[in-house]
Amino acid sequence: MASGAISNTSYGPTRNEADFASHVQHTVTAEPDVSRWHFVVDNLDTHRSETLVRLVARASGPPEMDLGEKGKSGILHNRQTRAAFLSDPTHKIVFHYTPLHSSWLNQIEIWLSILVRKLLRRGSFGSVEELEAKVLQFIEYYNTTMAKPFAWTYCGKALVA
Repeated sequence: MASGAISNTSYGPTRNEADFASHVQHTVTAEPDVSRWHFVVDNLDTHRSETLVRLVARASGPPEMDLGEKGKSGILHNRQTRAAFLSDPTHKIVFHYTPLHSSWLNQIEIWLSILVRKLLRRGSFGSVEELEAKVLQFIEYYNTTMAKPFAWTYCGKALVA
């Protein structure tokens, strides 16, 4: 059941493909009884990486699956072939890519805007460690006092021809 709570947080000094794949692995491993995972992500290359394809293939496909070679052939050939593989609805881990310029569809982007408004915008932090501690405290506070599933209310504006 959706609660709106923030869980399985990942943070660190970098945001590379290994970091994101590690976050996905950590999230999936934290709740092994879930039969299918759906991740809504934007179009960053880290969300369509070779590392991520290999992770999804291990979780979903037959062990002998030939992924090809990055930049040359097969599923790993380019961003589009990797994204198509990662979006396959039959996999245990499925990625859904938001259209360009539509961060409002990505719920973590909505939550990050709350974090910025409530903590970071006027915050003063003496060190990275203090920042990390404050963010983790805010997540705990948010989860106990504010967390609820987001309800989109925007219905769109009619296009005029």
